[in-house]
Amino acid sequence: MKTELSFEVFPPKTSDGIKKIYGCLDELSGMNPCFISVTYSAGNAKKGLTGEVCGYIYDNYKIPAVSHLTCTGATSESIKAELGLLKELKVDTILALRGDVTPEKPLGEYRHATDLIKAVNAVGGFNVMAACYPEGHVESGSFYDDLSVIKLKYDLGVRSFVSQLFLDNADFLRMRDKGVKICSDAEFCAGIMPVLSLNSVYRMITLSGAGLTDEMKNILSRYGNNPADMRKAGEEYAVNQIRNLVKEGCGHIHLYTMCRADVTREIFGGISDLL
Repeated sequence: MKTELSFEVFPPKTSDGIKKIYGCLDELSGMNPCFISVTYSAGNAKKGLTGEVCGYIYDNYKIPAVSHLTCTGATSESIKAELGLLKELKVDTILALRGDVTPEKPLGEYRHATDLIKAVNAVGGFNVMAACYPEGHVESGSFYDDLSVIKLKYDLGVRSFVSQLFLDNADFLRMRDKGVKICSDAEFCAGIMPVLSLNSVYRMITLSGAGLTDEMKNILSRYGNNPADMRKAGEEYAVNQIRNLVKEGCGHIHLYTMCRADVTREIFGGISDLL
């Protein structure tokens, strides 16, 4: 059985940058992903660009597009408006996330991703995906608390979970194996983000709480000050991660591309025989 591959991209902060992501999508589409997800327009990004990029993906490549949707700082009215726009753009699949809590986007009407999932279900017409966390959410009390949240999302109709990035496959496999025991027909997609520089890995750790493996520590020590070698080593690490996950029965890899078609192409070349 072949492994499925999907990609994540992020929208530009302004409409002026839209041509750059369209060029990236031209390359990604040629790798035949089963879907491409688009992160939620965050920070200073222009509202609506997530939906615009999703619409472009389907209209131009006939590849299913998945729109991320976050709910920190949102109101029921703003969520309904977002869902209405997505319906107009013929986007019917959402990755429902709480999102990061910031001073500009505090917790409001929706305190958890499960609250957002309920709101999307109430509107209807969408397939809802959700996130899972191989090492536990940074705000979670324990790994088993995280499993209970997975079960809550499953009971709300979620059948496809996309994992946060991780560097130790054992963390993902433990979560997957525990998850399928309580969510028998759910799919757990392994989220892989290549480590390309010292700055990127520290940013990854800060945002996600992902731990470093001894192998990655050695790579950083050996190549961290040489950008070209570090990128190559990071790509190879990601390829080896994916190949080993497939050996362990993982049927779906979700690659966090960071809109780097060049890096994605290298990783794809190392795993294309599995797809």
